[in-house]
Amino acid sequence: QVQLVESGGGLVQAGGSLSLSCAASGRILWFNTMAWYRQAPGKQRELVAVITTSGSTNYADSVKGRFTISRENVENTLYLQMNSLKPEDTAVYYCNVKMGFYDYWGQGTQVTVSS
Repeated sequence: QVQLVESGGGLVQAGGSLSLSCAASGRILWFNTMAWYRQAPGKQRELVAVITTSGSTNYADSVKGRFTISRENVENTLYLQMNSLKPEDTAVYYCNVKMGFYDYWGQGTQVTVSS
């Protein structure tokens, strides 16, 4: 079994920064993809950024140039540095790990950006 625990959410003013972390524990295979998703009220969950074991990354157009995803493979920790935050970034942010046919989610952490 795999457990994901996010931390680092909170309230910030527009233009500010926040850093999210996700600690993964349990049976983590070496080859996996880790990602951050978010879900705003009344909207579908959307992919924010993804990173592979080798460090390849991909971002949603809405966060390119503002957010940076990174990971520490030995500690199985995922990070998301969010800069120049906008009110439209307000959402619950979820950590995700995909390993083969398996898909794991964290409980989510709230990020609120005030205007």
